[in-house]
Amino acid sequence: MATTSAGLLLYRTTGDGGLEVLLGHMGGPFWARKDEGAWTVLKGELEPDEEPHAAALREAAEELGLPLPAPSSPGVGTDIDLGEVRQRSGKRVLAWAREWPAPGPDLDQVRSNTVEIEWPPRSGKRIEVPEIDRVAWWGPDDARRLLVSAQAAFVDRLEAALGR
Repeated sequence: MATTSAGLLLYRTTGDGGLEVLLGHMGGPFWARKDEGAWTVLKGELEPDEEPHAAALREAAEELGLPLPAPSSPGVGTDIDLGEVRQRSGKRVLAWAREWPAPGPDLDQVRSNTVEIEWPPRSGKRIEVPEIDRVAWWGPDDARRLLVSAQAAFVDRLEAALGR
């Protein structure tokens, strides 16, 4: 049965009026040497009976290891509903966007939560890896190229919502 995840696409406006989104690179040995298709919106699976937007906020904070900017902070408006995509695996991903006002987070302070995986596959051995091993700000074109393919639609929807 396909799972449902919820996530938050954090964004900022650059000094020249451009747009950048904060993406996470998936952690673990499988993704270590991959770039295109190995980046994701900060997201995770919903807990039983959890409201999707609340799950998106929880997961983004867990994967950053930092507090999120409050929607009532100066320069931060209401979260933008970016809708849903379905990944090739069948997983449903729901996402919202939130602006991170300047100066933004210190990316050196990001500390993702960890997850236990079997590695190598079918070996029976388990290792603990960060869910996200690094984060970075990307312009829309690079973000679309690097994201898990279905999630690129979130960048398109954010640009449309912002009138870009």
